[in-house]
Amino acid sequence: MPGKTSTPRITKFTNCRLVCGSNLVERDLWIDSLTGKILKDQEAFYGLHLSPDEIIDLGGRIIAPGMIDVQLNGAHGFDFSVPCETKEEYDEGLRMVNRGLARTGVTSYLPTLVSSTPEVYWKVLPSLGPTAGTHKPQDGAESLGAHAEGPFISPNRNGIHKPEVLRAAETFDDIIYCYGEENMGSASPIKMITAAPEVGNMMAHIPEITKRNIIYSTGHSDATYEQAVAATHKGARMVTHLFNAMRPFYHRNPGIFGLLGQSERRRPFYGVIADGIHLHPTSIKIAYNAHPDGLILVTDAMRLCGLPDGVYEWTNGERIVKSGARLTLEGSDKIAGSSATLIECVNNFRRWSGASTAAAINAVTAAPARLLGLEGVKGTLESGADADLIILGESEDAFTGPTLTVDQVWKLGAKIHDTDKGAVKV
Repeated sequence: MPGKTSTPRITKFTNCRLVCGSNLVERDLWIDSLTGKILKDQEAFYGLHLSPDEIIDLGGRIIAPGMIDVQLNGAHGFDFSVPCETKEEYDEGLRMVNRGLARTGVTSYLPTLVSSTPEVYWKVLPSLGPTAGTHKPQDGAESLGAHAEGPFISPNRNGIHKPEVLRAAETFDDIIYCYGEENMGSASPIKMITAAPEVGNMMAHIPEITKRNIIYSTGHSDATYEQAVAATHKGARMVTHLFNAMRPFYHRNPGIFGLLGQSERRRPFYGVIADGIHLHPTSIKIAYNAHPDGLILVTDAMRLCGLPDGVYEWTNGERIVKSGARLTLEGSDKIAGSSATLIECVNNFRRWSGASTAAAINAVTAAPARLLGLEGVKGTLESGADADLIILGESEDAFTGPTLTVDQVWKLGAKIHDTDKGAVKV
């Protein structure tokens, strides 16, 4: 991937459609590789007297913000929850994942840890914190902080999380000990925690978690509707992979899903895995119609994403069977995460929900940016935002219909991936 030294400073994209709110708008876009930001084109030309070093005619294609995945367990054979012998070896694996993710159009993400022992958190969390300020375009996708999915989850809703490592927090010190005191401070590498509010005394600890600028997400939980509502009142703002690993919807107790029927102020964001395996398309459509602005598409991808089909060892001596995007625990029908890419989830969601192209893209850009408190920085094409962009082509598949393809990826104003289709330098 080329660095900034080989990149023109000012690039102007023309003959393109930009994702602006719920619409695709025909407008030029200017970016600056020196600052890594999107420019206000009129101000750049008339106020700053800048001229483009490069003009790219996109032939009517779409420019969208770089995609953000808030739940990703690993890829290309690397598992964030498995420490290496040395920190250097772990960090090199992380860099490999970052470069691979960028090629799929993911420019920012939350590296996600499944339920683990305290020793694992102490060892790997220091490598997974936000990299803003030090990140270079050639590094690929950027960490926005870690997502600790567990171990404070329900033993009845653990999915494939190892039962022997699950814990219950009676005091907040139990949480501090588990993740490590240095990983829970003001500059915590943890950005989000998935926990079951009904386990132990977790409900009482939600305010302290959120006070530390960490998002509390309800997930892997047997919570009743009343308990889920109480968690949102305490500060829970997200639901981890809605429908999966939680009490099912029932007409007399809607469970966690019932949160989507709350008043707008109380409705949380919620993750959806649109890989065609975790959820029926109609379930996704129902959730989206109930609360469209809160839907965030996630992959929940495992380290097998990007690897051939086959049988692979997992962390506890068990094995996972990969068949396309489907991952299952060997000898069972338990779903073991996903190996779908985020753009595949966007295409599936657009077809199943009836959402517009812009709305489908917002579910992996604007919505996660709002959840993470990064409005105006990520997930938008507004001037002043980071110039993380993807150029999307559109094709027609006889079986699946219209399909978006990631043709180019730009990180902080520099092009880092290009399939070399359709763009014309003027």
